[in-house]
Amino acid sequence: MKIQLSEHFTYKKLLRFVLPSIIMMIFTSIYGIVDGLFVSNYVGKTAFAAVNLVMPLMMGVSALGFMVGTGGSAIVAKTLGEGEHKKANEYFSLLVYVTFIGGVIFSLCGMLLVRPVASLLGAEGALLDNCVLYGRICFISMPAFMLQNVFQSFFVTAEKPKLGLGVIIIAGVTNMVLDYLFIAVLGWGLPGAAIATVTGECIGGFFPIFYFARKNSSLLKLGKTKFDGAVLLKTCTNGSSELMTNLSSSLVNSLYNLQLMKYAGENGVAAYGAIMYVNFIFISIFLGYSVGSAPIVSYHYGAGNRDELKNMFKKSTSLIAIWGILLVLLAHVIAGPLTKIFVGYDAELFALTKHGFLIYSFTYLINGFNIYGSSFFTALNNGLISALISFLRTLVFQLSAVMLLPLILGLDGIWGAIIVAEAITLCMTLFFVFSQRKKYGYL
Repeated sequence: MKIQLSEHFTYKKLLRFVLPSIIMMIFTSIYGIVDGLFVSNYVGKTAFAAVNLVMPLMMGVSALGFMVGTGGSAIVAKTLGEGEHKKANEYFSLLVYVTFIGGVIFSLCGMLLVRPVASLLGAEGALLDNCVLYGRICFISMPAFMLQNVFQSFFVTAEKPKLGLGVIIIAGVTNMVLDYLFIAVLGWGLPGAAIATVTGECIGGFFPIFYFARKNSSLLKLGKTKFDGAVLLKTCTNGSSELMTNLSSSLVNSLYNLQLMKYAGENGVAAYGAIMYVNFIFISIFLGYSVGSAPIVSYHYGAGNRDELKNMFKKSTSLIAIWGILLVLLAHVIAGPLTKIFVGYDAELFALTKHGFLIYSFTYLINGFNIYGSSFFTALNNGLISALISFLRTLVFQLSAVMLLPLILGLDGIWGAIIVAEAITLCMTLFFVFSQRKKYGYL
């Protein structure tokens, strides 16, 4: 039975509604990881380090898609809650068209920036050449990748989360099959990994256009629109936290790589890359839940239903607490086997990666609350607070921690920097939650 945004959500109904978004995020992470897995095992750790060095640049550019998706879906869902369906579709169409045009522009800019950025991060020789090769091919599909990020949010707003999941699964399976074919069978190496990624992203980004452009059974349809600067500005404001999160993460990841090159060399960068791949899967649970539940919050905020806002906030924080504990326990059980899959061919690299991941894993007790807190305020159309949480979390506190802690703890300070940054951010998140409770009525 179809679950509508206007309903009262029990735990069972809430989990059923958000599960496709969670699986979608996990699957997106998995098929992004497959490139690294095949490159590491079939091409070598230099190529693997190259992928990890250039990845922050690509993720930083693609962050604009997350900004439009999360910020725009909050506006569209709120408009639907107000009963303005025609206006909601105009907003939706405008945001999709703007994303595509922006994606083309940033694709060209990214191709030009790959070499200077990789060089700035310390890449030279074969490592630099690999960075440029992989990055320039991957930037071809940047418009599609940005659209994929946009549609991940809008599929939920359209009450079609299962369809969104299906699109991601098809795109992901395509990428994984082509990774095996191009790298393991045909021996195309790094270009093969990049081509597989481009193909998967094109499916994930362009198929939804065909669906929404035709008559469909969802709440949304692509069609005629008109330029509305106020909506675009509000979208950017609402989604600024997601943009800040991704841009800051890209900057911080680059700083991590710089510090690791200093303290552990190429092995440190490769180890961090493997940890980040596993981390992508783990935090996908929090990210997917936030994406899946945000339209519910926006809808009931638009409808003025404070009782349902209280219900959503209480259930959400309870689920995140439980998942955080389970993820830490799971991390300690599977740290060895997972590390072996990525870097088991090198004993020194294996030991370094496993040790780092065991320290890093304690962040899952905390970061889910910060991720949801930022998303919750985005859903309430309060982009300022959402952006402040993201800015402090992903840039100020992490940047400070990764610079200062290694001076005291050495390499372990790099692995533990994220824990300190998330703990300080949680204090700020709680401050905003309690200071805004009367305004929105969720407590």
